[in-house]
Amino acid sequence: MNVDGERRPAERPFRLIVSGGGTGGHTYPALTTVRAMRNRLAAEGRSLDVLWVGTASSLEERVAMGEGIAFAPVATGKVRRSSNPLKMVSAANMRDMGRVPLGVAQARTILARFEPDVVLTTGGYACVPVGLAAKMCRRPLVVHEQTVRLGLANRSLARTATRVAVSSASTLPLLPQPVRETAVVTGNPVRPEVLTGQADKAVEALGLHSFDRRLPTVYVTGGAQGSAQINGLVRDLLPWLLSRANVVHQCGPDNLTELQSTLAPLPADLRARYLLTGYVGPELPDVLALAGVVISRSGAGTIAEVTALGKASILVPLASSAGGEQAHNARHLHDAGAAAALLGEATAPALRGLLEPLLDDPEQRVAMAERARSLGRPDAAEQLVDLLLTVAGEH
Repeated sequence: MNVDGERRPAERPFRLIVSGGGTGGHTYPALTTVRAMRNRLAAEGRSLDVLWVGTASSLEERVAMGEGIAFAPVATGKVRRSSNPLKMVSAANMRDMGRVPLGVAQARTILARFEPDVVLTTGGYACVPVGLAAKMCRRPLVVHEQTVRLGLANRSLARTATRVAVSSASTLPLLPQPVRETAVVTGNPVRPEVLTGQADKAVEALGLHSFDRRLPTVYVTGGAQGSAQINGLVRDLLPWLLSRANVVHQCGPDNLTELQSTLAPLPADLRARYLLTGYVGPELPDVLALAGVVISRSGAGTIAEVTALGKASILVPLASSAGGEQAHNARHLHDAGAAAALLGEATAPALRGLLEPLLDDPEQRVAMAERARSLGRPDAAEQLVDLLLTVAGEH
């Protein structure tokens, strides 16, 4: 609708350009928002014309094409981070940054032809030329940030954005005052199917009938590829852990054979409560529903899911995450009592120290889960759609 509340002409679809990618943390919130926008408009008898602008041969291109979304590539420049400012002035950085003007010119041509009602960027290198082109073409721009602190691309666009959407209210004090005035807390979009899991379906789908349902279930994951660090920590605690809990351990396909050797020494009764799997697919929502405690990395997507679901969790930040964002995410939830963060040196005794009170005291587990839920925003995609439609109406 426009500013007067009148519906747009039925023959013209609502036009959205989205740019976000490089990682799943940028790509999937954008995809979830597109789906929510499409559903919202369809319910109103309207249609959505969406164009995804990003890096050629990238994750976002594969995701967009798989979803039937038109895709347009632009040149991008990657900034290689370093704690030493002098190392930032590298030949590779200078070469890649020289590609940004070309990307801006390409994005400006794309925007001029497509004439979007609004542009949404969710982070990643391709967002910079797209966001700058939106400013040049006088198209409203919404920048969405998934983590507690703005990422590099979003920081560069925040001052030119019509609105900055953030995932947590704790981000607001970290923003410069002019940016804070345009900021809106929407949350980080979570796939709707994640919120609809059923524990009994996980038992049936994965054959977990030997699990003792009187004990809590721990879901261990290091992401789709697994985490050697998390796998090693859990392996070293297995006999103790299985004496107190059932465990679904998603270790990554490449790590499965190595970890299977740890099963043989386990007593039969403990082995019956342990599922080691390389990958959890469509069953993930049901596994999350079954889990009383989640052990995982602390990427923005994970944070959004465990808080939206209200799950007790132990977070093991990826030390090499850009800008230390995973440690920031984990510390934020830890300080709020909404998770336990394994900060500093990650050792099996340290992990046991965090796990033991959660497994032995159901009240502590429930209290952490409730604090996590209080920070969750399961309606984040709908909130972001509201913002996009409002901004488009203001244009």
